[in-house]
Amino acid sequence: MLIRRAPTIRTSEITPEPLYWSRRSFIRTAGTGAAAALLPLERLSSGLPFTSDDDKLTPWEDVTGYNNFYEFGTDKSDPAKNATRFRTRPWKVQVDGEIAKPAEYDIDDLFSGFTPEERVYRHRCVEGWSMVVPWLGIPLVQVIDKLQPTGRAKYVELTTLLDPRQMPGQRQRILEWPYVEALRMDEARHPLTLLVTGVYGKPLPNQNGAPTRLVVPWKYGFKGGKSIVRIRFTEKQPRTTWNIAAPDEYGFYANVNPEVDHPRWSQARERRVGEFFKRKTLMFNGYAEEVASLYAGMDLRKNF
Repeated sequence: MLIRRAPTIRTSEITPEPLYWSRRSFIRTAGTGAAAALLPLERLSSGLPFTSDDDKLTPWEDVTGYNNFYEFGTDKSDPAKNATRFRTRPWKVQVDGEIAKPAEYDIDDLFSGFTPEERVYRHRCVEGWSMVVPWLGIPLVQVIDKLQPTGRAKYVELTTLLDPRQMPGQRQRILEWPYVEALRMDEARHPLTLLVTGVYGKPLPNQNGAPTRLVVPWKYGFKGGKSIVRIRFTEKQPRTTWNIAAPDEYGFYANVNPEVDHPRWSQARERRVGEFFKRKTLMFNGYAEEVASLYAGMDLRKNF
């Protein structure tokens, strides 16, 4: 399995030195509280998966310049071009549904008191290309615990911003806007599930989903809603954007499963951005040891 736990990995191995020292300025912009301090990777040795030795980080230029963010356009280069003036402050997040006290939070208040954690994820997208990305964020479970949903909450639904004036892609009926994604509660509470606020030690760029986006590393990339403005707790499984648009192609779970082909292509192999040859796609994107138990007894061909 292409996973290693690395208690001795040096921060300099994953983050260029200038970016590492920029982290303190990142704290002031990421809404994590004055007392927060960013963790070096040596602190992340408590069973968290990293990539294998041959999994080199995708360069910054590709991580921030080759994106799926249809709100800003369908071409991979559109988000970087069209999101330059996107405003991410002030930013409010509505919390409602199966929760004792529905409220609207300023994002800085929602994230206050939490410490960002840096994790390298094999962030794979459905087109057959993938990246190795050092995301920086807050485990979603910490936010869930802060919000205290009721016992009836079985799912977490996340909705992204609807603003066609800033997001030119929303002026076209490419998808049903706003973009909605959701997780089962146990998936949302898994420690690998992040509300991402940064990448490569810097604040999250607009084209990558600023000011916060979801990353679930064992699922296909379309599960990662960007520029989140609403968190809703529900008893019933929510309808999600790509499942509405093409239910035969995009299921609710979207787990990386090389044994189940997309109706229009094989998912058995993938190509890393910057590499010529394809490699074997790993079950659950290489995180089977950590997450397979979430789906024990489920038919993963039916629940795709």
